Amino acid sequence: MPELPEVESIRCQLEPLITGKTILNGHSFPSKKFQQAKLASGFHVQTVNRRGKYLLVNLEKESNGKIKLKELIIHLGMTGSVSIVKEQPDDSYIRAQWQLDNGQILLFRDIRRFGRIAVVNPGDYKSLPTLNNMGPEPFDPRLTAASFYQSLSFSKSHLKTKLLSQKIIAGLGNIYVDESLWRSRINPIARRIGKERSETLLISIREVLSEAINNGGTTLRDYRTPDGLTGKNQHNLNCYGRAGKACKNCSSILKSRIIGQRSTTWCPQCQIS
Repeated sequence: MPELPEVESIRCQLEPLITGKTILNGHSFPSKKFQQAKLASGFHVQTVNRRGKYLLVNLEKESNGKIKLKELIIHLGMTGSVSIVKEQPDDSYIRAQWQLDNGQILLFRDIRRFGRIAVVNPGDYKSLPTLNNMGPEPFDPRLTAASFYQSLSFSKSHLKTKLLSQKIIAGLGNIYVDESLWRSRINPIARRIGKERSETLLISIREVLSEAINNGGTTLRDYRTPDGLTGKNQHNLNCYGRAGKACKNCSSILKSRIIGQRSTTWCPQCQIS
């Protein structure tokens, strides 16, 4: 599933391509998850933002002398991607499309149909519970070491499960949780960590995400940027997906187990507690 670095890489490419354009019409695959695509018809694209793993396209149009604002929400799910094309492709995996006033088409492609399209009033995310209850962005200066520690202390769940919930910190998925815990040398099954280790973990999360964004995200299978290119961060992974291989810190063999129904890789020597 595309995580924060992948969605941010998509946002950075997509924004200059569609900002200032008008959506002439929208169409979708016949599913409730995608049918709201048509509700963006007639709107002018103001900006393209991101919240966690969601793309937020800010829309505006004048109606009866009044300015109407909406947000087009695109969640990529596990296999979703967006692209800009000049001609409609013959592709059965296109789930939504928007004709732009410059003759180009914005496409949403999703093989497994775990993605989601919604058009809502700005900031009204009640129909999208994960987005509505999302925690702070990792780089938000209001997310301090102290507030991060307090959030981690509220639940007795495994640390990996807490970080994946999106309620404590936004945008993390399986890849970057494993990478951040490995870098900070914290066991993913730990339930409580102290203030110093919480601060170390927050620093690691920010470092891991920054590096991944600089590398254009991680492509393991489906992820592509709007120009069709893959990310490069898969060559920079130290832990995720490396079970059975030597730890780059201590040369111990990395282990794998299921935590909260998610495959998890960690070092039994470096990440003892």
